[in-house]
Amino acid sequence: MKSYKKHSKTIAYLLFIAIIAIFLLVFNQAASKSLTKDVAERLSGKDQTILWGVKNDTKLFGYYNVETQEIEGFDIDIAKELTRRITGDAENARFIEVTSKTRIPLLKNGNIDAIIATMTITDARKKVVDFSDVYFAAGQSLLVANDANINSVKDLTAEHTVITVKGSTSAKNIREAAPAANIIELETYADGFTALKAGQGDAVTTDNAILLGLLVGNDGYRVVSENFTDEPYGIAVNKQQEGFLSQINQHLADMQADGTYDQIYNKWFGELLAKGAE
Repeated sequence: MKSYKKHSKTIAYLLFIAIIAIFLLVFNQAASKSLTKDVAERLSGKDQTILWGVKNDTKLFGYYNVETQEIEGFDIDIAKELTRRITGDAENARFIEVTSKTRIPLLKNGNIDAIIATMTITDARKKVVDFSDVYFAAGQSLLVANDANINSVKDLTAEHTVITVKGSTSAKNIREAAPAANIIELETYADGFTALKAGQGDAVTTDNAILLGLLVGNDGYRVVSENFTDEPYGIAVNKQQEGFLSQINQHLADMQADGTYDQIYNKWFGELLAKGAE
């Protein structure tokens, strides 16, 4: 009798474990299906909101304006226009603050629909997310004084000192591109710009997007027009979002064809880039 009861308890326990395992399997499959459901399919229904992951501390691209209490910038305007074309109303764009560390996890977890946050397209990232076509041709460049006789990385010689940030890929790239130049590595690009203005160097080097941000409110300096590395920005979406990605690419192409892209680009970069062409 005792043996029977013991076996009954064992069977009941195993059945309980089996039921829990089945529940977890069904739950995980449902969650996975929810996360991988194409955003384009959702947008075809009542929910027209697109959740964009954006920076709020990167001048010109995504920056919180204390006066307007809104995030503004090139990335923001591109996202609003894409939202308008996809849903019919730019007000359907919602912006979620991300950082370089949090943007991919938030996307993978379904907290945002897309990342438009100065994100460089790389082979490593392509294994985790899918990218749109290039929407900003970023690359490493040089920030110099207006009267500097430097219009290309090729102009740098042993007589020039270039300022960059410690341990950055920019430091590695400039050593390869201008091996004769003297290199100073500081803690931040703000420190680098301060050193440049103090006459401690002839140029600051990093991604041109960062350099353009440093120019804001600082007359007497320019970013040279020629990039010496290619680090194009793309809009990232989760895997299995072919419909949504197709919409983004189609509307990006339309924006470039009808001049809308150029209007947004010139609004944020036209005057600053003109300094490098003078």
